[in-house]
Amino acid sequence: MMGLPQWAMDVMNILTQFFILAVGIGVAIAILMYARDTTQTADAVRRNYPVVGRFRGLFTTLGEFFRQYFFAMDREELPFNRAERDWVYRSSQGKGGTIPFGSTKPLTPVGTAIFVNCPFPVLDDDGAATKPLRIGPFARSPYDAPSFFNISGMSYGALSKPAVRALSRGAAKAGVWYNTGEGGMSPMHLEGGCDIVFQIGTAKYGVRDEQGNLSDDKLREVAATPQVKMFELKLSQGAKPGKGGILPAEKVNKEVARIRGIPVGKASISPNRHPEIDSVEDLLDMIARIRDVSGLPVGIKFVVGAYGWLDELAVAIKARGEESAPDFITVDSGDGGTGAAPMALMDNVGLPIRESLPMVTEILRRHGLRERIRVIASGKLIIPGAVAWALASGADFVQCARGFMFSLGCIQALKCHENTCPTGVTTHKKSLQRGLVVKDKADRVAEYAHTVVKHVEMIAHSCGVSEPRGLKRKHVRIVQEHGRSVPMTDMRFMPVMDELDDKDLPEQH
Repeated sequence: MMGLPQWAMDVMNILTQFFILAVGIGVAIAILMYARDTTQTADAVRRNYPVVGRFRGLFTTLGEFFRQYFFAMDREELPFNRAERDWVYRSSQGKGGTIPFGSTKPLTPVGTAIFVNCPFPVLDDDGAATKPLRIGPFARSPYDAPSFFNISGMSYGALSKPAVRALSRGAAKAGVWYNTGEGGMSPMHLEGGCDIVFQIGTAKYGVRDEQGNLSDDKLREVAATPQVKMFELKLSQGAKPGKGGILPAEKVNKEVARIRGIPVGKASISPNRHPEIDSVEDLLDMIARIRDVSGLPVGIKFVVGAYGWLDELAVAIKARGEESAPDFITVDSGDGGTGAAPMALMDNVGLPIRESLPMVTEILRRHGLRERIRVIASGKLIIPGAVAWALASGADFVQCARGFMFSLGCIQALKCHENTCPTGVTTHKKSLQRGLVVKDKADRVAEYAHTVVKHVEMIAHSCGVSEPRGLKRKHVRIVQEHGRSVPMTDMRFMPVMDELDDKDLPEQH
């Protein structure tokens, strides 16, 4: 190093000393990790392969992100694949949802729905705007719902404050309703001026007394809010049928606790059912009570598993009179759910919407109640084809939650329950909420809703009907095991009782 100036020699000496220090610290850390790994008993890999065994956990964590961005094909991921998410992102940004060069969706898997286009489709200029549909003809204040596509239940607490504010504003701009979810009604729900469906969960948040029972006084107070148009009594939900809502303790801040009427910092665990509802008669009594007190339409939400109780419900309604019926039924899918849920329930319990929706509409039709009770479909219906299928299968309306979360910027990081959502949608950390700009996301919420409606109308026109509710089962074919499709009208969604022996019948109750 002859000839180097003194200052350069000094820099070299300092860097050498830092390098030696860093190596020394690294060796010391490795020794400590080695000692820790060889003496701990919780992790067999680290005990047998000290230090290097720690990389397994690191690579497992990083693998989730590498699969999403580099390795998974467009149609491979669950619960929503990249093609579906990208469609929502483009649509919410006003890019129209148009793609080039052909579909990447395989049309041969069993159960795939294919719409039957008409040789003489309806001209776009001749298409009819979807008319408002009345819900609750026997309520003192029926609701003329303007849109067939709406925002499903997402509670404040599970969602962040800016997320709820953006959804409220976007819903008002799009002319769709916004379901509060079971966490009660916050000021953010009302901020945008949209129509509100107030969901009553098993814990009665927002309408409960000090003992946790339903309070008539609080029901009247909520019903007096002009934006509240209906009440939805939730019996079960897609992510966890048979278990109540779960809000982790770290997400129960002061405001969430005040709105729900629960302690701060304590996990919000709802009962796994309404304790006072133990039969279809009890259910009809509760519906009548809420409707009488509030004057608003009242419906029920559930995931279908056993279905014999639906026949019992229909018989009880006929005995009491059609005015006693729920004004609507929301059918949730067994693979639905935006929040935290036990994997044992999320993966294994409850029928998917593809099977349960046609079943419910068929039961109502058989009992002559189809026109009295409106049907709302919910569960992974985020793109136009899925929404159009639900309408063709008998739904009057579709509710969507996760599609609207994507419109807010959700990237399916699967951190909803950890209060660490990187996009600010499901976290109460101010530093992470900063990324969710309410005005911008409200516009995207509205744009997504408008695009879905427009594209469902496009499917309807292709099938030769002027507006989406004109879609029927005859307009859909379903791919079967042999690779050929059959008309949906030829499919049997309910067992024919006289063709089955008692031993063949599933448990109903």
